[in-house]
Amino acid sequence: MISILPSRPFRLLKRKRVCIPLLVMAVVVCIVARPSWVLMRAVMHDSDQRRPLPAGMVDDASRLDQAAVNQVWDVPADDALAEAGLRHLLARAREQHLRVSIAGARHSMGGQTIVPGGIQINMLTHCAMTFDAANQLLHVQAGARWAQVIPFLDPKGLSVAIMQSNNDFSVGGSLSVNCHGWHFDRPPIDSSVQSLRIMLADGSIRTCSRSENSELFSLALGGYGLLGIILDADLRVVPNERYEVEQYEQPTNELLSTWRQHLMPASDIAMSLGRLSIEHDGFLNDSLLYVIRRAPLPSGQVPPLQSPSGYAIARAVFLASADSDYGKSLRWEAETHLLTKIGGRIFSRNQLLNEPAELYANRTDATTDVLQEYFVPPARLGDFLAALRQIIPEDGGNLLNVTLRDVREDHDSLLRYADEDMVAAVLLYHQARAPQAGSQMEQLTRDSIDAALRCGGRYYLPYRLDATADQFHRAYSTADRFFALKRKYDPDGLFQNEFYQKYGQY
Repeated sequence: MISILPSRPFRLLKRKRVCIPLLVMAVVVCIVARPSWVLMRAVMHDSDQRRPLPAGMVDDASRLDQAAVNQVWDVPADDALAEAGLRHLLARAREQHLRVSIAGARHSMGGQTIVPGGIQINMLTHCAMTFDAANQLLHVQAGARWAQVIPFLDPKGLSVAIMQSNNDFSVGGSLSVNCHGWHFDRPPIDSSVQSLRIMLADGSIRTCSRSENSELFSLALGGYGLLGIILDADLRVVPNERYEVEQYEQPTNELLSTWRQHLMPASDIAMSLGRLSIEHDGFLNDSLLYVIRRAPLPSGQVPPLQSPSGYAIARAVFLASADSDYGKSLRWEAETHLLTKIGGRIFSRNQLLNEPAELYANRTDATTDVLQEYFVPPARLGDFLAALRQIIPEDGGNLLNVTLRDVREDHDSLLRYADEDMVAAVLLYHQARAPQAGSQMEQLTRDSIDAALRCGGRYYLPYRLDATADQFHRAYSTADRFFALKRKYDPDGLFQNEFYQKYGQY
């Protein structure tokens, strides 16, 4: 009799044919399910819980500096109305013994735009601009955001020379903190300023440049609104070009050599950026380098400027990293293997600059994200990062992001952070909006500042006022001269903010 049952080898083969696909599917499900759930959970919890401020209260990007003020005054767009109104406002402030602070997009994080009980001048309504084609200069009022400037320049085939990596900052705020960007081989923004106009405490207006009122020019740039009200500026611009993004992965201790290998011999480099891993196993030890090269077409065509879009997944991945080691690892894997494949490699210069920080903003009520930034000479970067690898876990910091940028020596600002060529380390932390968390972050910041100072570096001033007075003066050797000259131009101390009240009054 011939059996109709399959032989054992055939039965095993048949089982394998069934089991292997099932096994593969199970593995795929396991691989996909966890990241999918993590991202879904991040999206489900991503509601905007930020509450409107009560009447008479102001705050900044930290959401930790809420304070009552006497008035918030909006500056008119019309120059004549603005200047007359500001003179009247300053005279009233003197009569009523009120202090005055100046605010734009309020992206600082330590009360640099706030003087409690005083008058806050809102510059955002003063935002007109024109273009001087003969001299290739952008004339722009201080309240304009870069998000307004970029589409104004784009049809002219032009772009901003130096700005932050996001477009929702104001021009005046950028000048007041003397920002830098990720533009290759460039000093801070002050190097792109042809001239500016500033209203002093007595209501007079001075035009300032490297050849006219040069002392005031060096004080206002990076002066945090303490010298007067920057009304407008003439900025040099550059061509809007077609760029190609290249990505290189390497251990962090090889990052600078990779940077030099790809950047230093090249003349087609426009921007560059380093990013460090924050996942547990490779904490600050693994890195990505982004090199952005000019890649013109024979036709000269540049991709058209588009509104920022398609950031839902990127935001979900970012949010998932806030409170999860797995989320941090998932984000690093996505950035390492998927970013250039999904996001693309070809962009215009304007498109790369046209991204708002709001896309990744913390919208929870219980927590906030705070920035820190340190500048160290390239030769000491390894020492500084070694210190951070110890400081951050010991002090309980929840690090969300680290980027490294090239900043060249600043020759214009008096209160300068780049008195030689520096590497900027920009760190973003996630913390609770509670006093205990604030104290913990204060200790972490002070330890990090000490590490930067030991490496011949310094820290950036637009953020939390956690540095001691001693640390501030060690980092900024020109501070005494800066404050003395502030009192020369503003003898009654009309222009103040919380930064000045902590470090400038002694």
